[in-house]
Amino acid sequence: MPQVDLTGKRVLVTLPLSNEQEAWIRSLVERAGGTASFVREPLVADADTEGASIIVGNVPARTLHDSQKLEWFQTSSAGYDHYLVEGLLAPITILTNATGAYGQAVSEHMLASLMCLMKKLHLYRDGQRASKWEDRGPVTSLVGATVLIMGAGDIGTSFARLVSALGAHAWGVRRHAGECCDPFERMFTLDDVSDVLGEADVVACVLPSTPETRGFCKASFFSAMKKGSFFVNAGRGDLVDQDELAEALANGRLAGAALDVTSPEPLPPDHPLWLQENALITPHVAGFWHLQATVDAVVGICASNLEAFLDGRPLANIVREGSDIDRAR
Repeated sequence: MPQVDLTGKRVLVTLPLSNEQEAWIRSLVERAGGTASFVREPLVADADTEGASIIVGNVPARTLHDSQKLEWFQTSSAGYDHYLVEGLLAPITILTNATGAYGQAVSEHMLASLMCLMKKLHLYRDGQRASKWEDRGPVTSLVGATVLIMGAGDIGTSFARLVSALGAHAWGVRRHAGECCDPFERMFTLDDVSDVLGEADVVACVLPSTPETRGFCKASFFSAMKKGSFFVNAGRGDLVDQDELAEALANGRLAGAALDVTSPEPLPPDHPLWLQENALITPHVAGFWHLQATVDAVVGICASNLEAFLDGRPLANIVREGSDIDRAR
């Protein structure tokens, strides 16, 4: 039986659950004395989050300004930086995320986008739309290529496995020094990046948004990359100076860039990146709920943490410790 008493408390769940999963969570919460409400994320309003003691799944950040009773917030995303705006979460709120759920989906999207650019499939698609039978010339391969992956967590490691399986050499970048292990052949820190950029045929970014990473990829970064190399970003848009990236594409420094994230989102319609023939832009869709395996993994992480919370056990994926309060354990 749960050890946490939820009497008089409400749990808001915004996950895309099956009827069976919703019934299971409802029974779990009700056995602890609480009530559960279920609202899909796009429909969440201020009234849904107001007064909630637990939120499981993402909600619009604007709805959390009056959530002073929120004890625990479990996001359905791996990213959480937009929830750490000063004053948004109450001091008592524990924040946990869904790290570990998105490796397959995002890494496969990154690989597909990269291969599309390397084989010029985007140009042939443009030619198809114009009814043009036109040979676009030489292409490139991952066999023997050096792929520098900035961000060596779940997603970066999954991407490293994929490119390694295709014959590439995967090099990793962590924010802090750490041991190198398979599938990475070499490991660096952010301080080392400028020294190795010129050796990479592909630079792929899956770093989170932090003061250390914002604006990291700017003019000096792109000018240090190997001429004719490729750039991929599926982490956070604010990592990149997009005007400088557009210039690096326009002047031929880079062979191509695949972006699933931009800053802001959506990318303004007048931004020069839209007009770059060698840019492939997708609207932040690499993760989300598009792959069923991702849905299953996110629900599994959230459900496991909910059980742990109600049992009084330690939570996984804590990114913010709340101040101590009496949770009736």
